[in-house]
Amino acid sequence: MTDAVSGELQGLRAVLTIGGRSLVRHQLGLALALGCTRIVVVTDALTSEVIALQHATESAGARFHVITSAHALLPLVTAEDDLIVLGDGLLVQPELALPQLEQATGVLALPVEAGVAAGFERIDINHAFAGAMRLPGRIVAGLGDLPPEWNTHAALLRLAVQGRVPLRLLPDAVLADARWKLVRNEDEAHAAEPVWLRLHTASGHLRSPGEWITAKTVHLAGPALLHAGTRPWVVALGGVVALLLAFGAGWFGWRTPGFGLLALAWTLARVAQMMADIERRALLATGYRAPTGVWFEWVIDGGFVALSAWRSEVSHAPGVPLGLGWFAPLVLILMLHLLPRVVPVGRMTWWLRDRLVAGVALAACSAVLPFDICLRAVILALVVWALAVTSARGPLANADLTTAD
Repeated sequence: MTDAVSGELQGLRAVLTIGGRSLVRHQLGLALALGCTRIVVVTDALTSEVIALQHATESAGARFHVITSAHALLPLVTAEDDLIVLGDGLLVQPELALPQLEQATGVLALPVEAGVAAGFERIDINHAFAGAMRLPGRIVAGLGDLPPEWNTHAALLRLAVQGRVPLRLLPDAVLADARWKLVRNEDEAHAAEPVWLRLHTASGHLRSPGEWITAKTVHLAGPALLHAGTRPWVVALGGVVALLLAFGAGWFGWRTPGFGLLALAWTLARVAQMMADIERRALLATGYRAPTGVWFEWVIDGGFVALSAWRSEVSHAPGVPLGLGWFAPLVLILMLHLLPRVVPVGRMTWWLRDRLVAGVALAACSAVLPFDICLRAVILALVVWALAVTSARGPLANADLTTAD
């Protein structure tokens, strides 16, 4: 925490924020994930950010040290230690950095043209320093032979090159999309943040409408929420409020708005979960989980069953047994849980898990269609679709038990 923000007289590069967290806090998560038991911060002043780093370090069970010069590192590192060095302002995607720094000692390097253009320091005619290295502890002893005013990172890099620590070349493709980036000022931080958010919200499958809206909401509102210090549980609390309003609306006869409120509650819970996942993936720390989880989705499904039963006209018909109006809604929700488990994974299975789709569909049926007929038609359509899909897969796994002689 020594390099100043480029183009400014005050301000440190390390405290620039991405996703509401300083760059040095992102680096701390990476160091702790690598199993570091001692965290050493090089800085000239004891600031609130340094104190926050100390609390995060000690809560993770590691020791924390603040030094102001390279020589102060000598008593902290033994020859048997490995020293992991992360450069000022370095922002890396953990999935890329962890394998590189876990493998073995080495200085991570980039092709010189791409590396220097991205702001990294040149090592030699062919390589630029990628801002991270893992060194054997014996290298640190050489700091005693250098003047005390030397920059710590520059001194360690020089000693590593002189000590023939191997260079491990990274492809210049890692510089794309903020996966491996040196952030030097506010403009670069603002430009990198949307790309960083998209990296941490990428999906391995084609998103359903509710998932797409969730991701789009995080992309648009996530930076403002995270910079304002809004934690995921605050967003999840909005989902809880929407859920309570949905039950209240259904109880007082406003079932169509109630379905919409249930869809909103599910969406807010998913936004909170995605924000928590971003913090957990970026900071590589446990404990960043939204308070809503599987139980909350089951409560939302219970709300769909209750509102559908209250909306049904079957229960009000004379001579109908008590509770019959609850049967079709319960079957529908159970099918929405069962079918994704038994049919091949595809776009439709993600739609079946999407409660925004379910809420909007039920609200539309409630508003403009015969609700009971519509509900049963949906159930029948799902059964026919499941039979068609599973038949296309070929013989059943227990075909020998169902074939007659």
